[in-house]
Amino acid sequence: MKKTRELIEAHLKLVDVVIEVCDARIPASSRNPVIGELTTGKTRILILNKNDLAEEEITKAWLGYFRENSLYALALNAMSGSGVNALFGKLERIAEGKAASGTKKAKLPLRLMIVGIPNSGKSSLINRLVGRRATQVGDRPGVTRGKQWLTLENGMQLLDTPGILWPKFEDPQVGLNLAFCGSIRDEIMDVSGLALELLGVLMREHSGQLTVRYGVLEDASISAESVGAADTETGDMSAADVEIAAAGDEDTDKALAVMEEIARKRGYVLPGKRIDYERTARALLDEFRGGKLGRITLEKPPHRTEDEL
Repeated sequence: MKKTRELIEAHLKLVDVVIEVCDARIPASSRNPVIGELTTGKTRILILNKNDLAEEEITKAWLGYFRENSLYALALNAMSGSGVNALFGKLERIAEGKAASGTKKAKLPLRLMIVGIPNSGKSSLINRLVGRRATQVGDRPGVTRGKQWLTLENGMQLLDTPGILWPKFEDPQVGLNLAFCGSIRDEIMDVSGLALELLGVLMREHSGQLTVRYGVLEDASISAESVGAADTETGDMSAADVEIAAAGDEDTDKALAVMEEIARKRGYVLPGKRIDYERTARALLDEFRGGKLGRITLEKPPHRTEDEL
């Protein structure tokens, strides 16, 4: 984070526009507060990327919220290119304004800086803007390693920066949301515990989609007694799962029961009819991240009622 922050600070005076990329499923959690501090005073465009994975009406509400707060925002899908033309149009208007300004920089090409958290889709967006595979793209955080100056077909210049997370999440839910969407490496997470947390969220707010995808009951009425069916002494559950299950929280018990039911339906069962929790957890996370559970937004804009969405 320190190196990326220094990179942004060192090059900020060279750029005209800062394009911040966030995840449309978690528009608040995926915005690094440090970026806002660093780019104060610069023309900024906020991109709600991966809008094909988010709920359309909630995305519209987020766009309205940001615009009400004087931040120009666009929703797009960098992978397919949907919505990218609108971004080009905005950049062209900014470039025309710069050219007509009469300043020393008026004749220079518009310079852009792309910033955002890991795995937000920055590289995919850059490849769309440049018109070729200019950067490495991956479905995991940390793919972009260093700065890259690139030239767009219209002559604009663009600086890519590595994804930047901040060292401490004041709200634990922010950390969970980032982990759910893959912005934090699974390798440093308790995957089974993370999937259980996600399952709890989906059961509360998107149970119908769980039913469609996995055939589990919408009301999660699968007997919570099945929680006790796992042999926790075999080590097949993570230590965190054992601790959670032992806590006796009713919602957690239901989530664990649903996870076990999903495992049985998928055949994720180890010898001795033991549940393969890790395989089930990874499948749930991968399918959520890939949109196979349908379009799901985990955050709604502040101060908006259900009727407004």
